[in-house]
Parts: sequence; C-alpha cells; structure tokens
Amino acid sequence: MAFSVTIENSGHQFQVEEKETILDAAIRQNVGLPYGCRNGRCGSCAAGLVAGAVSYVEVPEALEKAGEGKCLPCQGFAASNLTLAVREAKGTADIEVKMIPVRVHAVDHLSHDVARLLLKLPETQRLQFLAGQYLDFVLADGNRRSFSIANAPHDDKYIELHIRHVDGGQFTNWVFSQMKERAILRIEAPLGSFILDEDSGRPLIFMGGGTGFAPLKGQIEQALAKGIQRPMVLYWGVRAERDLYLRELPEQWALAHQDFRFVPVLSEPDASWDGRTGWVHDAVLADFPDLSGYDLYMAGPPPMVDAGRTAFAAAGMPAEQMHYDSFEFAHDAGAESNE
Repeated sequence: MAFSVTIENSGHQFQVEEKETILDAAIRQNVGLPYGCRNGRCGSCAAGLVAGAVSYVEVPEALEKAGEGKCLPCQGFAASNLTLAVREAKGTADIEVKMIPVRVHAVDHLSHDVARLLLKLPETQRLQFLAGQYLDFVLADGNRRSFSIANAPHDDKYIELHIRHVDGGQFTNWVFSQMKERAILRIEAPLGSFILDEDSGRPLIFMGGGTGFAPLKGQIEQALAKGIQRPMVLYWGVRAERDLYLRELPEQWALAHQDFRFVPVLSEPDASWDGRTGWVHDAVLADFPDLSGYDLYMAGPPPMVDAGRTAFAAAGMPAEQMHYDSFEFAHDAGAESNE
C-alpha cells in the first residue's frame, strides 16, 4: 500500500511505497528533503511530524536528539498519509542521482593519514553536483563507503576525495596499501543536502574537523569562483600541525581575497605552535559571541558537530542558518565512512 506525504512548508506531495523509506521515496521523486548520513545517526533529515504515523525497523539513534514531534525520514516508513514540516534543500531535487563507474586517476598521500583520491568519469558522462555533496562507493559485497566531494562543480575534470586512514578499516587499508591508478570502482552520486545558501547575504563561517575540510573546500572554492561578496572565515580544527594536510591552500585564499580569513586550531598543539589552541567550536565562539547574523557550515566528527550545534544555538544562531555534515562511520565489520 502506498501513502501520500505532504510537505507543509511548500505544499509538495509525493508517494511512499510499502517497504520504501520516506527519504528514498523523496529522492526518487525529486523532492529535496534534507539529509546527511542516511543511517539515522546524524539527524540532518529530522522533520516535524505534523500529521500521520511513521514506523521504524529499529528506533534510530538521532530520533531522541531530534526532539518531541519529530521523525527521521531516512529510516522511517510511512504507516499512514503524512504531513511533514521540513525545510527543503534548494537545488538538490533537480539533480539526478546516478550509478557510475569511475577510474582511479591518482592517489596522492597528503599527510601521514590522509590521501587525496582523484577519480575520472567515463568520457561520455558528467556528474552534476553541488559543492558540499558526497558520493557512495558501492562495493562488490553491496556495502557502501561515503566520502565528501572536495572539489567545486566548476572544476570537475576529476572528482576529488580526501580519505583518512582508519585503523582496522578494510576500505581505507586497501586505499592506502593496495589501490592502484586505473582501478575501476562504482559510485552513486551526488548525495546529501549540505550545500551553500547562495541567496543569503549573511557573512559565512566555515568550521571543519579533520577531513571535514573536504566539503568546505568545495564550498569555499565555489563561493570565491562566483565572486560572492560576503566576509568568510574558515576554522579548521585538528590535533597537531601535521594534520593540516593542505594548509597552504586556505593560506593562499587568505592572501588572494581580503574578505577571507583562515584560523587553524590545534587541540594537542606542538611545542612550537603559536596559533589558536583548544576545541575549534570554542575558537568560533571566542571570535563571534553573537552568531545571530551569520550563516555557519560545519563538517567533521559527530562530537564536534554535536558540540557546535548546542553551543552555536545558545549563541543565538537560528537553526535555519546552521548547516552541518556529521561524518558518521559505517556499522558493518571493519567499515568506515566519512559521512
């Protein structure tokens, strides 16, 4: 039995089939519901359940955090006709999600535990995407690994990924020790709704942790290439100086653009470090105690994102101005994912 879902904010309607999650149905019918991890952990897809009933195979972790009267479309199944209160992601609904073979063009080791992967699409195909979205590697056993796209849409000769080595992670072990150029992989892309609101006139704050720099890189490069005239600052939180694996890039942006600033923050600083230290979200709050007039984009480990969401809301940032991508890890044995 199919049920109808109505988006209260826009009036858009779509149908959900039996055994189909609400989010899968929305993606299939080009309705731009927001989402991130798609496994019920990050809470990016949380929607107000105005009317109707939603069921789950297992109650997702993020449902309790989402608050009373909410549902998680990425894990939820329609048990009746539904009305949802949710802000639709502009632009993503117009882009087709594709399953595409790709060839590994290059594997560059940027630091002790981060590699840059450049993927080449078939000559006859092009991947349309928005800065900040991600892709899934679809493995032979059906498992998936998710990684943010690190390049901007205007620079799409290759798909750029930043992959951090995870101890015991089967996929990243293979990337770091066995992956060869010209290897063929299969991806599904583009995915996610972590994208820039280009219509806003508010100043931009970007906050990344570790390889959370990857989607922010694409967003910043897009904003700079389009000549967006808004003050921008990037806070990049890592443990030690060696973890700033592409430090020269944001330093170049700061030199070339007077409206852009770069603030690296180390949680376990080297003895010679004379820059900012501590937790990266604390550095943001020290510089911006009132966040009500800013748009914020943050990407990285769940503890960083969770701490930021709580602290920034307390500093006056409205929920609709806070955009985030929480890098959840896959749950199958030995699996890892940066989304």
